[in-house]
Amino acid sequence: MTPTSSGAMPVRNEQDIVVSRQTVRKLTQELKFSIVDQTKMITAASELSRNTVVYGGGGEMRWEILSDGLRSGLRLHFEDKGPGIPDMEKAMTDGWTSGGGLGMGLTGSKRLVNEFEVRTAVGEGTCVTITRWK
Repeated sequence: MTPTSSGAMPVRNEQDIVVSRQTVRKLTQELKFSIVDQTKMITAASELSRNTVVYGGGGEMRWEILSDGLRSGLRLHFEDKGPGIPDMEKAMTDGWTSGGGLGMGLTGSKRLVNEFEVRTAVGEGTCVTITRWK
């Protein structure tokens, strides 16, 4: 699997969340994802961007356009230097929230993509990586 292009942008406030959604829309359109797959990736990116701002205190979104033989994909990384997630098992339970949300950000995002990974350390931050293949 080879990244064919990549980039990064800050995710620090509400406006950055909007721009992250627009960026993911543009990337999925360039990759010729179906409307359904575009919507899934944009929705997951929106949720994870919001988590980056609300729970991580801001961070960045990085992207990679991937090529693996006949298929192509989009991988997104949402990384912050916030407090980290103390209990991943609990965080991956539908309906659990550490704030005032619905508790569907991580679990909902996981259901929308083909690959999902979380790296987190208390006091060091969190990086959520998602990939959707075409």
